[in-house]
Formats: sequence, structure tokens, C-alpha cells
Amino acid sequence: MPRENKADHTSAGQHRPGPGPGSSSGSTRRTFLQRSGAVTLAAGALAGGLARPAYAATDSVYLDRQTWDAWHEEFYRSGVDGQPDEPNDDTAHGKSGGLGWGQSYVLAALLRMYAAYGDTRYLDRLVENTDLVLSVRDSERGVTDYKGESLPAWRANHPYTVGVVELLDASGRPTLEVRVGRVYSSSTSVTVVAGSEPGTFDLTVLHSQSGNRRTYVGLSMDPASPNYVVRRLYDAYPATVLGTARDLRETPNAAGDPAPGTYQMTSLPTIFAVHTGMITFPIASFVRLVRHSPPLREIPRYREKAEEFLHAVREAVAVHDQEWRENEAGEGTLIWRKGSAQQWDGSEQPINQTLGWGQTVAELAVITGEEEYRHRTRAMAKMLRGQLAVDAGDAYTWHYWPTFGNIYNGYPKTGSPETDISLYNPNLATPARQIEDVSHAAITVEFAAAAFRAHLGMDGRDLARLARTYTQNVAGGASAHVRVDGTGALNPTYALQTPRWMPLAPWDEQVFHHSLAVYENYQPTPASLGGVFGWVLGNVAYLHQYARRGR
Repeated sequence: MPRENKADHTSAGQHRPGPGPGSSSGSTRRTFLQRSGAVTLAAGALAGGLARPAYAATDSVYLDRQTWDAWHEEFYRSGVDGQPDEPNDDTAHGKSGGLGWGQSYVLAALLRMYAAYGDTRYLDRLVENTDLVLSVRDSERGVTDYKGESLPAWRANHPYTVGVVELLDASGRPTLEVRVGRVYSSSTSVTVVAGSEPGTFDLTVLHSQSGNRRTYVGLSMDPASPNYVVRRLYDAYPATVLGTARDLRETPNAAGDPAPGTYQMTSLPTIFAVHTGMITFPIASFVRLVRHSPPLREIPRYREKAEEFLHAVREAVAVHDQEWRENEAGEGTLIWRKGSAQQWDGSEQPINQTLGWGQTVAELAVITGEEEYRHRTRAMAKMLRGQLAVDAGDAYTWHYWPTFGNIYNGYPKTGSPETDISLYNPNLATPARQIEDVSHAAITVEFAAAAFRAHLGMDGRDLARLARTYTQNVAGGASAHVRVDGTGALNPTYALQTPRWMPLAPWDEQVFHHSLAVYENYQPTPASLGGVFGWVLGNVAYLHQYARRGR
């Protein structure tokens, strides 16, 4: 799910873009409900099915342009996570992913509002925001990932990555690295005390976020000892803290035992393909819009920015070239390379994360016509189609993890980190076989629609079946189930993500009517949500775009 951050102020001295197009004062919950009070549903509408709401689409406050513009202005004024000039790591709000799960939706929303109203002020804001987003790439900031590389994309760390801590001996020399294969690893501390026997020490690993703790007693730095710390932690895995260790000494005499004390772990920075894809997808879509629109192409600023942005998108997408894999069947996916700062390094990425990157690749295929982008889009579409199961209602269902992968099937330790699948999690005894949830599935839907537009591997029947996934499985009354097979109790958190399935509305208009009814049912406002978050702007803009189609 998109991560919500309820901060109500910004750091001193940080630039914020000015008010958005058509801005007005923000709506309070009282005035919001007064304005929407005349909107009613027919008795029983959507309670047991997908009956059409008994009101005109234009009656909804969620289709009122002034309301959206006011919320857009409030997004910048409040300084919630996802501001365009804030890095994607934990620099700004103590958590990472603000650009990937916040600003990406704002950029997409601005495109949708332009599509709805044809007002280039939305494109002007998109250009301004994109300039800021590009200014905080790692290569521009001079920061590095876990490999020490400064790349033209956006790193993340806490809470999404695994962590390490370097232990020193009494002389300050590096002697041992302790790792945990868990997220929220910055909440982990490692405490060293002298052991009860000479030449030994005890080590306690505490993962505070989960409350899990493990103490290892009588450890040794002697590789020949049965209590050698590296072997003891490896043999104990998977203890609840998922801890492993690495000897930092070049020779056994290069440093002594870890000095007593408590050491705080650090979440390692890495660049997630899904963040790259979410951020660059609307930027690439802007490029395609300008290139395919003669009136926009005639505007020098848009024409020049489109070329500048295209170069940046290419560079960002290429950061993940080494993660690309293609099997003998021609199915394409991304992996997390072994040793990368991921909980499941060495394994395939979730379907939605591969396709979050893939949606930008599909746009590049259309923009450039280059065979590499076209081939990879077809390969990812083939992978997706191989994961889609047709249910009794001729709708698609699928899992979170690809069924051909390590996480879905599990894997054992081999006895050596060198031959294990994963460095940070060498053993997965319990496979993860959950069905995809509605929010993450929306990313897959976006890719499917992008590949369909590009005529690269997805056809109308695929989109029609995905639409039935929404109408038959996801929708429930004026709410939504959690997962794409219709399981999981009706859940407002997931229901408010349903407008992100709007690319399927051309195959079944009820996707629009239902998602609008969801918003009328729950009536989310900035006050009730604790702020205007990027996903809110993106979802409501999708309602605007579809409601005004053809106008």
C-alpha cells in the first residue's frame, strides 16, 4: 500500500513549489460534506452488486475541479512525505520511498488533470516538479548505494532494506560484520559482552521493530573453533532475528575480539526498480504526450523538456539492466542480485515490482520504437500472462510472487554462503504464496494497459478479464475486498485505491462507477485521512479523467 506520512510541517529552508493551477482555500470536512450532501445512492445501490449509482457523475464533489486544486495546493503546503524536492531515502521524514510512493502519484495526477481539462498549467507544474525530482537523484546529490556507486536514480533505505553493523576490537580495528535479513533493520542493535570463558564473547541481536531478540553465547573469532561466530550464526539461521555474520579480518591475527558495547545497525541504501518505475512512468508519459501532440510540440519549453526528460528516464531505467533476466520460455523478470541490500537478495522480484519498472519500459518502447524496449515489454507481458489464472467467472487472478521463483517455492541452505541463493536470507523454509492485493495489483494493471497501448503482448481479452477481476472479485458493495480473487474482508484502506484500476474502465464502465461510489461511501477528506497524500491526488484525478472522457 502507498505509505502515508502525517507530518504537518517541512524542514526549514526547503523550497516548496507555489500554489497549483486553479488553487483555492482547502476544504474542511464540514464544508466538504455540505457540498456533497445532495449526492445520494439509490436504495441498495451497490450493496449487493454493481448497480449504476442514481446520480450524475457531475454531482460528485470528487469530480469538482476546485476541490482537487485545493487539495493539490494543500499537499505542498502541509509538507507531507513525497514532496518533489525531497530525496527518496530517509533524509527528509525518517523513512524512504517518498518519491516512489508519493510524488509519483502527483506527477501522474497532473497528467490526468491535463487530460481532463486541457489546461497546460497542470503540465507546467509537472515540468516544475520533474525538474525538482531529477535534482535529487543520487548522482546529483553525490550519495551512493550499498555498492558505493552514485547512479542517476533514487536510492531508498529504512525501512525497506536489510542492514549491517561493523564491530571493532579494543584497538578500533574492524573485526566482525553482523547482518540481519529483515526490513526495519535500522531498529536493530547488537550488544557484545565478554564471555564466561577466555577468548569468547556473547552477542545479543535485538530487532526492536518486531521485538525479536536472540543471544548467542560463547562465541569465538577463531575459524578453527566449533564456536566460530560466523559458523554459529549461519547454523542457527533462521533464528527469529535472521542474523548472519562476516569476518572482516584479512587474517585471524589482524584484529581481536569485538569490543564490549552496543552497536546500532544501519539500513543499507539501494535503488528499487519499482521506485524507479513509479517515478519515471508519468515522466515518460509526459514525453509521449508532447511528442504525439503537435500543439504541445510547438511550445519550445515542452519540446525541450521532453527531450531532457527522455534522457533522464533512459538513464534511470538502465540502472536496473543488471537485474534483468529472461528464461528459456522468453519470460522476462527482474531479480535482486545476490548481495544486494534486499531481504530476498538472489531471488525474483514480486510481479508488481518488475512491472512497476516495466510500465516505463513500455512507454519507452512507444516513444523510441527501439527493439530493446519492445522486446523487454513483450517478455514481461509474456511473464505476466503466464502468471494469470482464469477463474470460474472468466476473470484473472494471480499471486504476489511469480510462481516459478524462489520465494514462491522456497529454498534450503546449501551449507555455504558462497553457494546459497541468498546472502542475507540463506534459507526460506516456508514459501510465500499469497494472492496479490488490490493496491499492488493496480501497478500490474497499469503495465497491462501500457503494453496493450504499445501492442506488445497484452490484448483486449486480457484487459477485459482484468476488468472482470475488478467487477466480480474486487468490488463488494461500495467497498472492496483485499485481494484480486475476492478474498479478504471489505477494507476501506484498499477500497480507496480502486480508482487506480481506471485503465480498465474502457472495457467495463462499472470500474469507474464503482470506484466513484467507493469515494462517496467513505467520503475521504484531508482531515479524515490526516493529510493530502500523493495517492489521493492520483486517484481522484483518475476519476476526473474518466468522467470527462471525450469532452
